[in-house]
Amino acid sequence: MNIENTQSQMRKGVLEYCILSIIRRGEAYPGDIIDEMKSAGLQLLEGTLYPLLNRLKNAEILTYQWVESTSGPPRKYFRLTEKGSKVYTLLEATWQELATGVATVTRQNQEQEQNQHSTSPQQINFKNTDESHEESNQH
Repeated sequence: MNIENTQSQMRKGVLEYCILSIIRRGEAYPGDIIDEMKSAGLQLLEGTLYPLLNRLKNAEILTYQWVESTSGPPRKYFRLTEKGSKVYTLLEATWQELATGVATVTRQNQEQEQNQHSTSPQQINFKNTDESHEESNQH
């Protein structure tokens, strides 16, 4: 199994939702999206973001406007369309469902591991159990 591929697929699965979450709060400049993702501990490169933004624009999920910049060329700011708001609502519901399910499953694994680690050898002593079982069979 290629763990890097699995990790990459997991990240790709939530990337669009995260980007739309940022844009949903108001118009967003791609550089600001990258900065916010990085500050959240999520790596996002321009080479990944720009094609995704264009794909979402072509799907009429996003629209943009050019805004003059005081420090260089005009900047393209993205915002959700009405269709984009509906798509976001669906993604949000899906994320909540997934997050709840994953948290439940992984919490059960963590609880099981904690129970295994917190059990001392005195509480479970297979040798003593086997010997006492043999003794009771001999009587």
